[in-house]
Amino acid sequence: MIFLFILISSLFVSLVSIVGILTIFSKKLQSQNYASGFVSFAAGVMLSAALLDVLPEALELHPEPDLFLAIFGGILVFFFLERFVLWFHHHHGDHGTKPSAVLVLVGDAIHNLLDGLAITAAFLVSPVLGLTTTLAIAAHEIPQEIADFSILTAGGMSRTKALLWNFFSALTSLVGAVLGYFFLRNLEEYIWIFLAFTGGMFLYIASSDLIPELHQDFKKDRRWQQTVPFILGIVILFALTKLIAE
Repeated sequence: MIFLFILISSLFVSLVSIVGILTIFSKKLQSQNYASGFVSFAAGVMLSAALLDVLPEALELHPEPDLFLAIFGGILVFFFLERFVLWFHHHHGDHGTKPSAVLVLVGDAIHNLLDGLAITAAFLVSPVLGLTTTLAIAAHEIPQEIADFSILTAGGMSRTKALLWNFFSALTSLVGAVLGYFFLRNLEEYIWIFLAFTGGMFLYIASSDLIPELHQDFKKDRRWQQTVPFILGIVILFALTKLIAE
């Protein structure tokens, strides 16, 4: 049953890439108002998932100082991954060239593979932790995939081709989840490492990517369009971690 939950959750995260097709029909989704709302919600969800659920679970499994090394590892890995596509993988499409499109796809494939591993590690601990981890990853995927779709089309791809390649790169989440299931089941005593790594990943993405973008994009006439989704993301994760768990 857990394996089925893992498959469904990782497939759901992969299917979020299809949100890019909405930009074909709705220019509103490409506007700064909507983009800020998506980014703000994702920031609230990822911070809450890391600090209210994922890291407390990791600490409960392994209450030792070396837990922080795994958290630090998650931060470092995503720092270098982001450096790999730094000029092309933010929520802007200003540098659209064909090489940038390739880098976005490669970066996304690696990122999504790690997402799949994170989902599996979380579900192997508890269904609630798996659900909150999936929600956090999916929330971040929405603004990311809309931006990636724009970058791919600016890089010379047709809309149909960009959507398909975006989806194929997202399917590495499913690959990571399946590999993680067969690998991590035999290493359950080390699952805390993957949870701590995931918590570091969430903290890095929220703190170095999402929140700085909100500050950079701040405008008084849009302040509630950023603040309300951020609070909503926190409330939803708090409800999942506290109310459902009880």
